[in-house]
Amino acid sequence: MRILIAEDDPVSRELLRHSLDALGHQVTEAADGRAGWEAFQQSPAEVVITDWMMPEMDGPTLCRRIREVKCRHYVYVVFLTVVNGKTRYLEAMDAGADDFLNKPLDREQLKARLRVAERILGLHQEIGELRGALRFCPGCKSYCDEKEQWQPIENLLEPAFNTKVHPRICPDCEGRLARAGAD
Repeated sequence: MRILIAEDDPVSRELLRHSLDALGHQVTEAADGRAGWEAFQQSPAEVVITDWMMPEMDGPTLCRRIREVKCRHYVYVVFLTVVNGKTRYLEAMDAGADDFLNKPLDREQLKARLRVAERILGLHQEIGELRGALRFCPGCKSYCDEKEQWQPIENLLEPAFNTKVHPRICPDCEGRLARAGAD
């Protein structure tokens, strides 16, 4: 996965990068929240792992900005921080976080959280594909438009292809109809 790290501590950032590299991920690093935001705008990552307290822009602000952006794909946000406790956890979730890891980094926890991220991202992609799928009735050849109204398929195809639609029965269907009529 493409992962963006926003972490102001160079040692923590390097440790995290090394762990992510070892897991086979494509990593972009940012030394603070503002640099993370700029990197995200340039190339939106699938996963953002951010520290809580950073100069220029903190993790919750970075997370809120990411959530405000219309992105082609869902972005999974994980906080990795020494800040802990129920209140902070809830604050991270309110900012739009998906997960929360405590420092020091536990590589097995990171690996498990990234498996969850992959599953969530895969489900979001599937949902997006299903939303974009054309729903149509094979019986009457109508399709369901964006207003949830059933329309003749010609209303969709003729403007899209700038041509008239001339329905015909294909040879396979003709054979099935002939066999059904003979029964």
